[in-house]
Amino acid sequence: MSFDLSFRPMGFDDLNRVMEIENAVYEFPWTRGNFADSIEANYHCVVMESGTFLAGYGVMLLAAGEANLLNLSVAKNWQGMGMGRKLLDHFVGMAKAQGASAFYLEARLSNNVAIGLYSSSGFIELCVRPNYYPSAQGREDAVMMRKML
Repeated sequence: MSFDLSFRPMGFDDLNRVMEIENAVYEFPWTRGNFADSIEANYHCVVMESGTFLAGYGVMLLAAGEANLLNLSVAKNWQGMGMGRKLLDHFVGMAKAQGASAFYLEARLSNNVAIGLYSSSGFIELCVRPNYYPSAQGREDAVMMRKML
């Protein structure tokens, strides 16, 4: 299946649609303020669209020659079609173009889909960060991963 995808910077006008997806795909979503702060701080905030549909988005911090993926999300009705990989590949390309030599991210230890995506994209597990994410049971560990660029 092929889609005509485009990527562009996330703006404040996108936040209503971003929040609809964020609240639908996460039990503990980012807040509107988290996204607004990221835009204001000039983080690399990107939306992925197919026509008028917002298929996904992400936020990456790039500093000191390193990229850190802070959020990568795909709308529920776009999941399972390779959209996460397309969005991740876009961010990796942006990081390379900006001269980053390493790309870091974290994933919930229970998020096998995300860990599988990252592993198959060349990320390796560095360590486990205990009690990193909020969860229904209190806190959940995160797997920290890195890809050298």
